[in-house]
This record gives sequence, C-alpha cells and structure tokens, in this order.
Amino acid sequence: MPSCIALIVAAGSGQRFGADRPKQYHDLAGRAVLRHTVEAFLRHPRVAAVRVVINPDHRDLYDAAVAGLGLPEPVAGGATRQDSVRNGLEALAAGSPDDAPDLVLIHDAARPLIDPDTVSAVIAALDTTPGAIAAVPVTDTLKRGAGGVSAGTVDRAGLWRAQTPQGFRFADILAAHRNAAGQDLTDDAAVAERAGLSVALVPGKEENFKVTTPVDLARATHLTLAALPDVRTGSGFDVHRFAAGDHVILCGVPVPLDRKLDGHSDADVALHALTDALLGALGAGDIGSHFPPTDPQWKGADSARFLRHAVDLVHARRGMIAHVDVTIICERPKVGPHRAAMVARLAELLGITADRVSVKATTTERLGFTGRQEGIAAQAVATVRLPG
Repeated sequence: MPSCIALIVAAGSGQRFGADRPKQYHDLAGRAVLRHTVEAFLRHPRVAAVRVVINPDHRDLYDAAVAGLGLPEPVAGGATRQDSVRNGLEALAAGSPDDAPDLVLIHDAARPLIDPDTVSAVIAALDTTPGAIAAVPVTDTLKRGAGGVSAGTVDRAGLWRAQTPQGFRFADILAAHRNAAGQDLTDDAAVAERAGLSVALVPGKEENFKVTTPVDLARATHLTLAALPDVRTGSGFDVHRFAAGDHVILCGVPVPLDRKLDGHSDADVALHALTDALLGALGAGDIGSHFPPTDPQWKGADSARFLRHAVDLVHARRGMIAHVDVTIICERPKVGPHRAAMVARLAELLGITADRVSVKATTTERLGFTGRQEGIAAQAVATVRLPG
C-alpha cells in the first residue's frame, strides 16, 4: 500500500480574520483550530504521519496548539502559500529516498472539519490519477459584476469550488512545485495543471469550509459541538496526609511549604481528583485501576502522566473536555498567589483554553483533619462532550 503523509499549511497571518492571532490558533470548542485539523489526519488509518508548515514567528502558538501530539519538527513557511507548500515538500524529500512518501495530502490548517470519508476518497483517486482534490460543485447562480451592478450571468455548468485536501503522487507534485517557483498560483491543483498533470475532482462536503472570518469560526464551533451531543459530568475526590518536606505539588505547580504531601506518586491531590473526575465522566474506572499504587513504576511519578492518560482516553473517543472545576481544601498553603499558574498548567495538560479551567480553594474552618493541618483534600468536577 502506498505510503501517505499529510502536509498541513499553517504559515498564514490570517489578516482577514482581524484578531490578535492567526485564525489557525484560535479556540474552537476548547482546542485550537490547528489541533482539530491535525488530529483529523492523525486519526486516519491511511495517513502515516503529519507535518506542519508554520510561520517561525508563531512558534509559541504552534507549540501550545499541538502539545502532546508528538509531531515532527515543523517546517518554516515562505512569503506565499505556494512557497510554504514547496518548503514543506522539500522537507519531506530531505531524507533518504526511502523516507519520502509515495503520496502527499496538502491541506489548509483553517479547514478543521475535514471528514475521513473525503480524505479516503482523495487518496483512492490517486490510484488512477496523479492528482485529486476535494471540491464542491457550484449550485448558486453566478453573476459578473461591474461598477456595483450585474454585468451578466456566468454559466455555472462544470464549475467547482476547490477545497483541500489536495492529494498527489509525491514525486510528481514536488517536481511541479520546483518548476513553478516564483509563479503566483492559487492552489496546488493549479501547480499540477501547469505541469500537465491530470487532477481528479472528488466530491467534498460543505462542512469542509475554510475558517476565514469570526462568523466562520462561530459556524465551525456550532458544528463541532453539534457533533458531540453526549454531555457527561464526572466528579473526583482525593486526600493526602502531610509528611516532612519543603513543598507540595498542587495542580502540577510546586508550592513552598514546610512539609510535603505523602503518597506513592508525587501526591498531587488536585491532579488525582481531576483525573478521577475525567475517568468518571467516561465511565472508565478510577485512577487506582489504571495506575495501581502497588506498582513500583509509579513510585514518585509526576501526576501529570495520570491526567494526560485520562485526556488521551477522552480524545480516543473523539470527545472534548468542556470545563473543569477544582477545589483545594486546606488551611495552608495559600492557593491564591499560585492560582494563575495552576490554571495555566491545567489548561496546558488538558489541551483546552484557560477560560475552561477553574481552580478554587477553601478551608473547613479548622474542623476535621484539614482543619488540624494533617493533610490536604481536593475535589474536582469535569464536563466532557462525546459523539452521540
């Protein structure tokens, strides 16, 4: 079976979007637009790997968007989209000839709602043609304008709106892009056509639109959430006693204290409660069933590993984490000075935006074991959305 790599083009500045960051890094139902796009191709059984082309000035935004996905080093884009694609193709060809893919899918980062059937259809078309693109036939009546008035009707017969992915036999499109350097061509199909390559039209879907404006993003958000109608809520609770030490770990953040929390792992009571909340929302047992405290490999382990595992289970079911709420119960340390760092760390571990994370603290008015400062308790609630 021919090997296939997806090349995601994410080097644009998104000036038409008119916001503080390019559209591919904006939040779409809790995750960056780019992450939705990348994950769609990572899930596809025919796609062996995903490589992303970015603007190096956006490296921090990129790293945050794809954290935990294990992608190879991104490729630096060029002055135009055509330059960026060529740079990506050259990066794929830079290794040994055996490393180069047989097929390549070139896809816009700002088309996050690409579906697996369209990807499969584009790949299948490459069995018989050197190029294939997803496209939608034009159904609206077309008018040619002049001076703000209609100057005539354009025959729409045979007209299609090009989408991505645009798939090609790798050697063919690499040679075509090299020969077209310096030309101002609007998509990769135009580059292929200039080289005399036949490009098949594969019926795409209206949902595979390009996010260009805030209205587009709102539409994409609505469609994404509509595809996740099963809303689940899970709760978690955990307790750890104090022991001799010089700091505690709460929500993945070291907090100075004249003692530590005692536990088989790093005893992050907040992350343990949140992990149980996510597992509960999935009906997937509890933290002890996944990471038994009797197993020596978890001795002293970073509890972030437990939480990431729960997050991976959500994503494996094609779900999203809508919101989490963590309450830390203790007399000390004071959580307030560290709250912002805790929220940021949880957002990073969960792969969601900070406005979907809440961290609170309370005391028990000196009652009970927390009131006697014998330990710390935490409770968490997680809301998860899954496909119906």
